Amino acid sequence: MNERPNRRGFAARPADAEQWVKATEPRPASDGNAGGFTARLTIDVTPDLRGRIKIAAFGRGQTVADMLRDLLAREFPSTPGDAS
Repeated sequence: MNERPNRRGFAARPADAEQWVKATEPRPASDGNAGGFTARLTIDVTPDLRGRIKIAAFGRGQTVADMLRDLLAREFPSTPGDAS
């Protein structure tokens, strides 16, 4: 009667993970500073630290990703002669 739609995408794993990680896909940047390209960065943190990060981002009205991008940009500013 009512069939559920096939919803792949969000939680679907790529068939070839190495190729997926290496692939660059243009994505519009929220502030235009990333040049339209992003790279995924994965770090391991304790559940306690993850919670503190999420609470801090929520308190600032930001997403965790946006807050961490700003933090990394402040800590690692581009220098003259960088390839980026």
